[in-house]
This record gives sequence, C-alpha cells and structure tokens, in this order.
Amino acid sequence: MTTTFINLPVRDLTTSTEFFRILGFHASDLSPDGTSIQLTLTDTTHLMLHNSSSFAAYTGVDVPDTATTREVIVGLGLDSREQVDDLIGRAVAAGAESLGEPQERGGLYMGGFRDLDGHQWSFLHVGG
Repeated sequence: MTTTFINLPVRDLTTSTEFFRILGFHASDLSPDGTSIQLTLTDTTHLMLHNSSSFAAYTGVDVPDTATTREVIVGLGLDSREQVDDLIGRAVAAGAESLGEPQERGGLYMGGFRDLDGHQWSFLHVGG
C-alpha cells in the first residue's frame, strides 16, 4: 500500500487548515515549532501544510509566487461524480477559485479549483 504526503506552503496555517477541514481533511497537532501541520484525507493520503519559511527550509529555494507560477497540480481520484461536485462546491463556498464547471472527457469526470494560497487542485472520477 502506498502512502502519499502532499507538502505545500501556505500564508496562514490557521486559515488554510480550516479551509481543508471544510473539504473533509482531519487535522492533527501542529509541529512542535508551530510551522507545519499534518492533515489526513484517507489512511493513505496526507497533506502537510508549512508556513513559507518552513517550506523554504525543506526545499532549499524560495516559495514560488502562485499568482504567477504553478509549482504543481494536485490531482486526487474520488469514488463518484457527486463527490467531485460536492468537494469543488465546498471549496468554492469556502473561498477557493473555481476552474470552471467539471467536465466529462472520455470516461473521466474532472473539475478543479485554486485553494486560498493559489495551489491548483484537480478532483476526478473515472467512470466504470
């Protein structure tokens, strides 16, 4: 079984943590130094949020400006089209920027948003 840890820089740990809680992530305690937090979506999918200085220390480079640069597109599969619609709807209601209506493409139903820090997320369901 593979475990995935997505690491992202954020401007405000508290605000971003609340945003991802609205989407269904469960937060654990802050790191001892208060610069990072782990959130869990499933037993095998975790999101690590870091303040900018912590993220820069891990990567050894400056944090990209998400207003002008996309450092990554985070894509996660869901069990149904309804889950895709629901999750994107909750994200937009919580302040995310919609990337348009979800679309069907060759058996793949996909939609996305940019979170509060400008990170691009894509959620999809593969029809079966």
